[in-house]
Amino acid sequence: MRIGFGYDAHRLVNNRKLMLGGVCIPFEKGLEGHSDADVLLHAIMDALLGAAGLGDIGRQFPDNLDEFKNISSCILLKRTWDMIKKLNFKIINIDCTVVAQSPRLLPYINDMEGSVSNILEIDIVDINIKATTEEYMGFTGTGEGMAAYAVCGIEKVNYETL
Repeated sequence: MRIGFGYDAHRLVNNRKLMLGGVCIPFEKGLEGHSDADVLLHAIMDALLGAAGLGDIGRQFPDNLDEFKNISSCILLKRTWDMIKKLNFKIINIDCTVVAQSPRLLPYINDMEGSVSNILEIDIVDINIKATTEEYMGFTGTGEGMAAYAVCGIEKVNYETL
């Protein structure tokens, strides 16, 4: 079994959609980035890539390539999963935390978990997403940005015998 850890943070800006976990969240601001800046999916990708020994999303999907400009992080997560499957890994579980003062994310957690489980072809019970605030402290607490943490477990399998 291998363990991976991921972290991502992006600034909140006007005139962008807020994408978290592959779900569009109604909010007056969105996250700034080269792609759609989905901090949750980026943290998950980094955790998976790290566990598989494949570096990070910056190495796999550089932000200086036009190919990735405004791309959906759902597509990047699917490509990440395809890389990991080629190495004969399966995902055991993923646990995540999104850090944001607002909006309140509880109403969207189930949709985010469903989105991630569909992309990664894992049972929804194997993905856990939580949300927390920092009680108005730091860049997430003041509403300047959002952050996400993810940890995952993966293990080698022989897909031909499954």
